[in-house]
Amino acid sequence: MHPVDFELSDDQVALQDAARDLLDALAGHDQRRAHLKSGEPFDQALFLAMVEQGWLGIALSEEKGGIGLGWVEAAVLLEQIGAHAAPVPFLPSLLALTVLDRSDNAPESWISALVNGERTGCVAWSKNADALTSTSDGASWTISGRIGVLEGATHADIAVVATRDGVFGVELTSSTRPHRESAMDETRGLSWLEFDKTSALRLGGAELAETLLNHGAVGASAEMLGGANQVMDISVQYAKDRVQFGQPIGSFQAIKHRCADMVVDVEGMRSATWYAAWALSVGDSEASLAASTAKVWSSDASKRVMASGLQVHGGIGFTWEHDLHLYMKRAQFDQLSYGTASFHRERVALLLRSQLASGAGVF
Repeated sequence: MHPVDFELSDDQVALQDAARDLLDALAGHDQRRAHLKSGEPFDQALFLAMVEQGWLGIALSEEKGGIGLGWVEAAVLLEQIGAHAAPVPFLPSLLALTVLDRSDNAPESWISALVNGERTGCVAWSKNADALTSTSDGASWTISGRIGVLEGATHADIAVVATRDGVFGVELTSSTRPHRESAMDETRGLSWLEFDKTSALRLGGAELAETLLNHGAVGASAEMLGGANQVMDISVQYAKDRVQFGQPIGSFQAIKHRCADMVVDVEGMRSATWYAAWALSVGDSEASLAASTAKVWSSDASKRVMASGLQVHGGIGFTWEHDLHLYMKRAQFDQLSYGTASFHRERVALLLRSQLASGAGVF
């Protein structure tokens, strides 16, 4: 493992502040509640504001219309999106762009349309490699099967799809887009995606599939980090403000322990996620191991933080009027996205065993 500075640079802090300011203005409590009442699959005004700021091109080269930074900066943005429970399909489009950028077969028109916000993307990945089947006649490919639950497909134009035979790109239309499913997480448009001998463009093989999984795991971890950090902050503030038996509940030992545990979990999530994002940015040889480690820790820690937040808030945390339940439900989806903690524990074990078998050390 290589040394890495876990502090953000001045430019990254400036990006973090700018992202926070934008989301405070457009994805605060009132705006978020208004969107939930609207029934729309995502907040289009917020998404377009992100596009105008160049967020989708954050890790894309300047030659392809991006900003040319990396996945540490992408993680900074995703953390803020998680902290605001922002109802936008940012991660699916960002992941679709990441895969297309690394494919030799991806149409340039797809990339430019996604970066400019003219089209949106979604990603279909499952730990069940047989969820989708891909077939080739020697000249072209088709995909069949049903996969889900995934974010963004209800309004996506381009789907990046992983199968046992590699990674494919599929153009979606009004007739092939799925209907939104009823879900506990109402800040996202969630659905299943079905294919029936659907024409597909093969983007790459196993290496590209690994790229998709790694970036998806880190992206979900960054969103969980932002949500967990926000739940910790509002729980600590509530513990200071809520008075019981004549004193703030934060003075009680049981509440102190809950808050202290949240700090440990959140800081662990931050270290693991930022290191994994850095490993992806520099193409580190242990990027896959770092990505799976981040997903394991963030999934488990996020669950603990949400539970502690509910305990600190008591009954009010379960109510529709309080935002805590929105973060909890978003976290539950992120914990399952791009591999559960159990899936990534097995992946870590396989990666370490492979390293040992090749004669390389694990430290």
